[in-house]
Amino acid sequence: MAQEVTLRSATAVPTAVVAASTNWPEYPTLWRTLLDEVWACLHASGITRGCPNVMLYLDDDPHVEVGVVLPAPAPPPPLTGRVVGSALPAGRVATAVHHGPYDGLGATHREVARWCAAHGHRPAGPRWEIYGPHRQDPADIEVEVSYLLT
Repeated sequence: MAQEVTLRSATAVPTAVVAASTNWPEYPTLWRTLLDEVWACLHASGITRGCPNVMLYLDDDPHVEVGVVLPAPAPPPPLTGRVVGSALPAGRVATAVHHGPYDGLGATHREVARWCAAHGHRPAGPRWEIYGPHRQDPADIEVEVSYLLT
């Protein structure tokens, strides 16, 4: 199913993340460890929900930042260990919302990239996923996929 891709102007969004350099074969087994580290830090500060999970891919190597979107305008919680404050990039982005099971997420990324090429937009490199609230039914899953444009 084709995704609707839209252009928008994004502001920097504060995040709490663990950064890592990895490779695509290892990433599926790494992201959960990084995300758990961020949530352990948040739980220690009394935060147990309200921070959507985020995965920022800085390049194709990939260099990644895995963590959560922090609530604004609240001050960030104390960050410990490898958990650091960061931000999703500001600028023009092409965005689509993935609906359904996670195994279809790659198709949404391919559709955003295809749409950019078809409409003369050049991705700058960074791209990210913001995950909606956890849903038991895979059909109810939503993930926003965004590509920063040059």
